[in-house]
Amino acid sequence: MKNRIFCILALLIFSLFSFSCAIMGFAGQVTSLVGTITDNPLLEAAGSSVSAVSEASSPITPSQEYYIGRSVAAQILGTYDLYENETMTDYVNKVCQVLVINSNRSEVYNGYHVAILDTTQINAFATSGGHILVTRGLLECATSEDALAAVLAHEIAHVQLEHGISSIKSSRWTNAATTLAGATLTALSDGEIDDVMESFGETVNSMVSTMVETGYSKSQEYDADEVALEILNEAGYNPYAMISMLEVLEEKQPNSSGGFASTHPSAKSRLKKVKKALRDYDEVKIPEIRIERFNAKMNIVTE
Repeated sequence: MKNRIFCILALLIFSLFSFSCAIMGFAGQVTSLVGTITDNPLLEAAGSSVSAVSEASSPITPSQEYYIGRSVAAQILGTYDLYENETMTDYVNKVCQVLVINSNRSEVYNGYHVAILDTTQINAFATSGGHILVTRGLLECATSEDALAAVLAHEIAHVQLEHGISSIKSSRWTNAATTLAGATLTALSDGEIDDVMESFGETVNSMVSTMVETGYSKSQEYDADEVALEILNEAGYNPYAMISMLEVLEEKQPNSSGGFASTHPSAKSRLKKVKKALRDYDEVKIPEIRIERFNAKMNIVTE
């Protein structure tokens, strides 16, 4: 049993070595080396683990980012009906494009696209590859084109900051960790599994939780707000419109409700950070023509 435990520890150490190699770009060479040694079940397990690590460390291409994001968007669209109003959809996409060309990531594979979900729920989503989904309920919260631009700029910021890519990478590392655990345990008997998990379970769990991230964190949401202010300012929109939008969300979306409140930090906490960040920006007067354009378009949504 001591020899088996030693082998398991060796496998874990080897897997960490593989993780380090992945960071430095050598995972492929390690995979080839292990692939020539398959006489021992534990070495075979190591080979599977290194292959998983190698795949997880592979760069995500722009086309992969786009198609993964499109698949996510398609699943969301499977839950909600699409708001089929060509005039409003065209308007929202034009506002988006003005913001995009003033962002630090103006080009993505196949461009940015905004779709409106036909629901009174208040929410918005940005998947990898430039897919942005906003609900009709969220549009109705906007009090100006600049407030609408603040929502879109926040979602564009997620794409610019590659938060979707981070989620994809996290998922890959989760799969790699699962492969490592599975490959390791299949080399043991039932009794040995119990002994190993009793001795090292907490350590393994700690390693996994430390190495793997999931979802958009609060810090990512706060970062997206800060970048959104930069985009709004560069595009000529009033960055202070972010305040009016968050104030409406704070009123309509208490922390106990779903939608925005369940997928974003509280509007109150966001307001505090946004107001602090706005010290670096001047308030922009909204042109009358922009006010008239927004009012005309919003009449379509609220009819």
